[in-house]
Amino acid sequence: MSSHDFDTIVIGAGAIGLASARALAERGQSVLVVEANDRPGEGTTSRNSQVVHAGLYYPTGSLKHRFCVDGRRMHYDFMEETGVDHRKCGKLVVATSEAEEERLARIMALGTANGVEGLTLLSRQQSEEMEPEVTATAALWSPETGIFDVHGYLMRLLAIFEDNGGLLALRTPVTRVEATGDGFTVTTGGDDPATVSARRLVNAAGLRAPEMAAKIEGLPREAVPEQWLAKGCYFSLQGRAPFSHLIYPVPVDGGLGVHATLDMAGTIRFGPDVTWLKAGTAPADLDYSVPPEQAAAFEEAIRRYWPGLPDGQLSPDYSGVRPKLRGPGDGFFDFDLQTEAAHGVRGLVNLFGIESPGLTASLAIGRAVADDLAPGSG
Repeated sequence: MSSHDFDTIVIGAGAIGLASARALAERGQSVLVVEANDRPGEGTTSRNSQVVHAGLYYPTGSLKHRFCVDGRRMHYDFMEETGVDHRKCGKLVVATSEAEEERLARIMALGTANGVEGLTLLSRQQSEEMEPEVTATAALWSPETGIFDVHGYLMRLLAIFEDNGGLLALRTPVTRVEATGDGFTVTTGGDDPATVSARRLVNAAGLRAPEMAAKIEGLPREAVPEQWLAKGCYFSLQGRAPFSHLIYPVPVDGGLGVHATLDMAGTIRFGPDVTWLKAGTAPADLDYSVPPEQAAAFEEAIRRYWPGLPDGQLSPDYSGVRPKLRGPGDGFFDFDLQTEAAHGVRGLVNLFGIESPGLTASLAIGRAVADDLAPGSG
């Protein structure tokens, strides 16, 4: 009989934490998820474009590539099987200059190398036939991109997790973690402070993952990475949606540009932009407000591909913050699924830098966590 309260404790009830917990519980593990907020998914998971990404942009063989493509296929299958509302509406990545056309061709080549299905380069005329209001010199059609109900997805993950014996503790911030050699002792605060133990620990704390890792006594300090934060704002469009597909410009440093997305209710939003926050900004100090004056910059970016945007039709909506493991202009960084091989602590997985396409990749990441901590279980 185990001397621990649980096989695994997962810190964080966002998409990554719940996907990991669900995968472990389905393998017969006893799992506790602890979440500091009042509800699951209140952090990064709730502040995104609600898009299922195809896997176009990531270096071939990287974790972002593999987890996005595998995760996207798993995601659609999961949503079909569990009844999560979604639509595979496809997207156009649009070029508005000769230089952007060259970058578009490179994206096409990379997406093809990554195994993304159905990619097609379109001429100006073909693009206009699909989206008459979009002005583009060329476009890349990605039919596998889609949208989905993020809340519904989280609730299905949670239901499956709990059906397999998993427990979720909300309003339960972690204050201390001790690696004991044969497991972990986790101390929590909140309304009902407690100390619980487990053989394994998953740090899926999102923006706070490095902060949480620094609380783990026994984890080498050099294993905790430096993190940069980049804020992205969204504006919603008043009036009818002018597009039936998602519209993306070619990517910019730190993100995919101010793109047009639809949600399941038919609302169209534009964003996110990219604003790098001051080095050392703590997650607790984040300001998620959307400055109305940023509408002018959004209008300028949007009119590059939609000249018909009416004046004064954008309203501040919401914002999100991405955890990044490199700073402005430093180029690509990969997801960091940090296991014993990297930090030397048995039974610990730290999940760092899980930004886009993390939501699309969540089921694949959860499977990888379970493969590391509970191989062959169930």
